[in-house]
Amino acid sequence: MPGLRSVLLLCWRDTGHPQGGGSETYLQRIGAQLAASGVEVTLRTARYPGAARREVVDGVQIMRAGGRYSVYVWAMLAMTAARLGIGPLRSVRPDVVVDTQNGIPFLARLIYGARAVLLVHHCHREQWPVAGPVLSRIGWFIESWLSPRLHRGSQYVTVSLPSARDLDCLGVDNERIAVVRNGLDEVPAPSLAGPRSASPRVLVLSRLVPHKQIEDALTAVAQLRPEIPDVHLDVVGGGWWRQRLLDHAARLGISDAVAFHGHIDDAAKHRVVQQAWVHVLPSRKEGWGLAVIEAAQHAVPTIGYRSSGGLADSIIDGVTGVLVDSRDDLVNRLRQLLADPVLREQLGTKAQARSAEFSWRQTAEAMRTVLESVMTGERVSGVV
Repeated sequence: MPGLRSVLLLCWRDTGHPQGGGSETYLQRIGAQLAASGVEVTLRTARYPGAARREVVDGVQIMRAGGRYSVYVWAMLAMTAARLGIGPLRSVRPDVVVDTQNGIPFLARLIYGARAVLLVHHCHREQWPVAGPVLSRIGWFIESWLSPRLHRGSQYVTVSLPSARDLDCLGVDNERIAVVRNGLDEVPAPSLAGPRSASPRVLVLSRLVPHKQIEDALTAVAQLRPEIPDVHLDVVGGGWWRQRLLDHAARLGISDAVAFHGHIDDAAKHRVVQQAWVHVLPSRKEGWGLAVIEAAQHAVPTIGYRSSGGLADSIIDGVTGVLVDSRDDLVNRLRQLLADPVLREQLGTKAQARSAEFSWRQTAEAMRTVLESVMTGERVSGVV
């Protein structure tokens, strides 16, 4: 049987979206690697202000239509029309379709059958409440009950062992859950050679949305400031929760000790990261935690919540970073790392060594293994 020739990717956002994050990066990087190897890659996603309906990014043909929720409707119409030989996807004949379920699937299974693979970064039980009482109940019903039944027999892909366990708890057979971990962008050597800040700097690499709980990082800095007057917090990333965080910093009286950098280019991001002493990722839920490995490239260890799921995979507790169980614990361990340069260096050095194990090329090869297995009717399980 011939190898993989064409793939259709479905995701509610792409990397250019103002609210795009790690899951969008994952799909784009894999798509780019597959495209570079000769696979025809098409990404169907939502439009946003200033975005073209069609464009090619790193070899990936991106088609955009619809908004936050209507993207699912427009995608379904386009997939249905393509089966009739009409519409924007009429010339796309995918060997496999990757349906990214960010809480809600695109229901590609109904159109493409067993050729549809469901990509789930993490379950959204803890995140649905922000959608409101009605939408949250509908969303969780779709994610926890309807989707597992609709995709009975389908190949699943997720990004960490904790996420795989969450899927198992929803009734998905382990034999159908492949774990394809995140890769990592290569960083030019000069970007890794910058000086560490002489004064204590804490870093948060994250989208600014409620479930990332960046308030906990702000609170930790506020509590430590009387003991460490020159402590500074850098928040890198943008999102619709930004003003709430600015207001929270003002209420805590630490606005002068916090810099909200927003979306910045890679070179600027690396300059900020390489100055940091400790990276804090207080997210309520993570599929993997790409920011953990990005910080690790610069020998910066991460503190995160054990209960977040994916961070228990991306952080090796006590080796490359620290997992904590409460906000008080986070404050105490941050205090410890800021005060102990030997421990900080040990964790950072091991984190940097582990970061060398990850690349998008390896991730794409693992994903190709899964997709080509699906083409032959086989199922893949475990870490690929």
